[in-house]
Amino acid sequence: MSTPASAVSVKAQDFNWLVSRFAQHTAGAMAAIAVSADGLLIAMSSSMERSNADRLAAISSAMLGLAHGVSDSQSLGAPDKVIIELERGYLLVCTISVGCSLGVLANKQASLGTIAYEMAMFANRATEVLTPGLIEELKNTVGM
Repeated sequence: MSTPASAVSVKAQDFNWLVSRFAQHTAGAMAAIAVSADGLLIAMSSSMERSNADRLAAISSAMLGLAHGVSDSQSLGAPDKVIIELERGYLLVCTISVGCSLGVLANKQASLGTIAYEMAMFANRATEVLTPGLIEELKNTVGM
């Protein structure tokens, strides 16, 4: 069940704005999503369609899960970022807060170092605002 847009809290609106702003102002980024620990979409950049964002959320969650599997079986430490290189771009995923993650689609000309730095900065900002209550609200109001 979705909540009417007027009932969306300022914190939820701000978080959605941060995700959209990330995609719009990070050189090389084409789109961005935020995903809850259980793999559900909690925010998406304005350039994405909801169905594509939901699918990317599931993929991003699975990628991070596989990375944690490697971490559990090898003594290489916890995953920082997972990067998939595609013919015309990249998908980057990193943990941002309380099990949530950020997925970013980037074009082939993107500087992966710049994208990774901006993702880390986003994670630092998100950690301050993402509470369990806000995550639940975002699950119910994404795309509003």
